[in-house]
Amino acid sequence: MNLFRINNWTLRGRVLALCMTVGVLLTALGVYAAIIATRSNGYVDDLLNRTGPMRVAGENLTTAMVDQETAVRGYAISGKPDNLAPYNEGAKNANDLINQIRNYVRPQDDDVRASLGQVVQRYDEWRSGVAGPVIQAVQTQNQAAAQAIIDRAGTRQFDALRQAVQQLQADILVLRNVVANNAQQAGSTLVAVEIAAAAIVILAGASLLLLLDRLVTKPVLEFAGQVREVAAGDYDKHLESSGSPELKRLAEDVDGMRQQIAAELAEVREARGQIEWVNDQLKVQAEELVRSNRDLEQFAYVASHDLQEPLRKVASFCQLLQRRYAGQMDERADQYIGFAVDGAQRMQRLINDLLAFSRIGRLTSGFTDVDLNKVLGDVRSQLEPAAGAEAEIIWHDLPIVEGEEPLLTTLFVNLLGNSLKFRRPEVPPRITVTAGRDGDEWRINVRDNGIGIEKEFADKVFVIFQRLHARDAYEGTGIGLAIVKKIVEYHGGRIWLDLDVDEGTSINFTLPVPVVLATEEPRKEVTA
Repeated sequence: MNLFRINNWTLRGRVLALCMTVGVLLTALGVYAAIIATRSNGYVDDLLNRTGPMRVAGENLTTAMVDQETAVRGYAISGKPDNLAPYNEGAKNANDLINQIRNYVRPQDDDVRASLGQVVQRYDEWRSGVAGPVIQAVQTQNQAAAQAIIDRAGTRQFDALRQAVQQLQADILVLRNVVANNAQQAGSTLVAVEIAAAAIVILAGASLLLLLDRLVTKPVLEFAGQVREVAAGDYDKHLESSGSPELKRLAEDVDGMRQQIAAELAEVREARGQIEWVNDQLKVQAEELVRSNRDLEQFAYVASHDLQEPLRKVASFCQLLQRRYAGQMDERADQYIGFAVDGAQRMQRLINDLLAFSRIGRLTSGFTDVDLNKVLGDVRSQLEPAAGAEAEIIWHDLPIVEGEEPLLTTLFVNLLGNSLKFRRPEVPPRITVTAGRDGDEWRINVRDNGIGIEKEFADKVFVIFQRLHARDAYEGTGIGLAIVKKIVEYHGGRIWLDLDVDEGTSINFTLPVPVVLATEEPRKEVTA
């Protein structure tokens, strides 16, 4: 049961358990290492700041004792007070060294404390039994008396003092060696702790690599192979994974997605077949539509061309009747003849406009670089009789575009002609043509101060033969703006009516920017 529970652990849970175990072990080792390091520091400090100076003091104590004994003997021989200076200095040093050693001794240093007591006792015995009496004998008697005391005492007491000092040095050395061994053991323990920590980290890393290889790497590679088989076209292959629970759930989700994609793919294939069939039908209809449009254009051209001759005859004979018999018949006959002449003439204009409309894009001379400033100059010249002296046609820095110059001329003739035609009474017409760059297009605006166009007619003005006014109010066939729209669309642009103007009419259209722009000095304002 426990093994089953472990096998159900997630990868995250296993990694977390491994990391927690390693963390606990490393923390324990760290605490233990900190304790050992503290002890090691204590041992090293004890070795450097206590037992070492204590050992040096013990060795210097021997020197101080020997200096005193030598000085006493020399004073006993010479009797000179100067020979007592080393004695006094040695006595002072001996007392300082004894006090220094006493300060270094700790309660647990029983052997050193006992040896130091022996040294003090032997030192006092030698000073009171030999050194003191010899100095007093020299000072109160003579050198012979002092020498007699030395001979009588011999070296027994000083040898005992020397032996006590040597024992003290031996006990200090033993204490120093104990401290050094403890410091060495602490250092060895720290090294062992570091080795253990390194071993734990290495084992944890190896366990993690083994865990990842068993639960992630190998199952992912196997799962990737299955996914590649599905990607190669085997959409019915069942996807599964033997890795961690997360990877198993991922495999289940991916397999569910595969099933959904397979179902949708079947639908897509079915829809693709239908779409291909529809595309074939659309292609057939498109070809039929192209052929039909071509036939219609040819019919319009032939019809308008073939109707010219009969209409010319009708118009000619009606005009002859009007000239020859005008005034010879009654007024109503003259009126009927006038209606016939006017109808024939209007029919001629309609046919001519229809013929021009059908020729756009069918009879082409190819696109060239067209300077719209030159085009506006030609258009101004053509419209000068209709414009009159009071009309103003203004343009600013128009660009060079790619297109057919005759068609672009026709475009501006119709736009500017409409502006001149639909002027306000008693107001001199003013027409402004401007252009600006808008990405890959030139945006051109033609604006006038005429009677304007109502918003509800914005979609009708570009429809062929669409008139917004009565025939007797303004002449024309109603095909001009339809020709303009067809020319703009033939050049790859678009055209629309700007309704956000206070007065007059504002028409915008676009033309593509040529691949290589011609550089030319901006043209100054031109007024006609």
